[in-house]
Amino acid sequence: MISLFNPNSAASKESGIFGLPFRFSESQLVYLPVPWEVTTSYGGGTALGPRAILAASRQVDLFDAEVLNPFEAGLFMMKESLEVQRWNEAGKIKARPIIECGGDLLNQPEMNQQLKEVNALGALLNDWVRKETLKLFRDGKIPAIIGGDHSVPFGAVQAAAELFPQIGILHFDAHSDTRNAFEGFTWSHASIMHNVIQSIPQVSKLVQVGIRDFCEEELAFSTLHKNRVKTFYDLQLQNRKFEGASWKVLCDEIIKELPQTIWISFDIDGLDPKLCPNTGTPVPGGLDFSEACYLIKQVALSGRKIIGFDLNEVAPDLSQKNEWDANVAARLLYKLTAWTLYSQGKAELKSAF
Repeated sequence: MISLFNPNSAASKESGIFGLPFRFSESQLVYLPVPWEVTTSYGGGTALGPRAILAASRQVDLFDAEVLNPFEAGLFMMKESLEVQRWNEAGKIKARPIIECGGDLLNQPEMNQQLKEVNALGALLNDWVRKETLKLFRDGKIPAIIGGDHSVPFGAVQAAAELFPQIGILHFDAHSDTRNAFEGFTWSHASIMHNVIQSIPQVSKLVQVGIRDFCEEELAFSTLHKNRVKTFYDLQLQNRKFEGASWKVLCDEIIKELPQTIWISFDIDGLDPKLCPNTGTPVPGGLDFSEACYLIKQVALSGRKIIGFDLNEVAPDLSQKNEWDANVAARLLYKLTAWTLYSQGKAELKSAF
């Protein structure tokens, strides 16, 4: 099939991700869409992220200036689960009044049952993602999770931990996501890294980059777990750059904290919000697109193995006036894909210039 494919031609609307013709059986890396945003506490729309990224991906040129034809490894995006879509809609209805009262249920005991039901749905989703990710690993695929809000990859990290005795997470985000059951939701998007550290001991190191919106509780949590959590706060990174440190030097310091086996968890709001204005909780500051891609590249060139990744919190413009968020996300997805494949010896370096 690849021998008949012309990577220079326009993609059809019926083609697969990035306009590719691959089937599941022919693909070495498989994207698992998870349309979930039950506990989103500010802006919404991230459940529409996977399909928006799929549409925008058909505008991405497959020629990469650094990695030789990464698409030739075979890339395939699975269909969205109708069951997950139903869970998401049911959960949003139950979660909405809890979010509106700020999670303060002391004076509203009738909501406690709804909270239990939302938490049960979150646990159900985690188990689904875990099982689907395990299937991908066992089929010899590299898993890539596309959210949805940032709670969705918890099950994927669980799956990776079942197969790898020690892993590190490189976490791009504006937020630390180490709150304990934010607004009462055990599986909140704001609690995923708290849950990872508390529940998945195989994660030996969580390295966070770009964090610039966090509470005192989260700072205390990271300090308490300083042997497993290293946070490169955006304020610190920017100050170092202002004082003359190169991004290469800073990347070397970040990578030094990582073990050899890596999962990358990328919340799109880790980028400067000019690149993702419709994401649920944009925060001024953050990484430039090129800075993020350079760090991912340096991780791969360091000899570390990227076993999988997730990309979350991409929300399309609901007015449908433009697709900027999805456009940026699709291009970031391709770079994550290229360097993940390279790190596993499934793609080669090249220089286009």
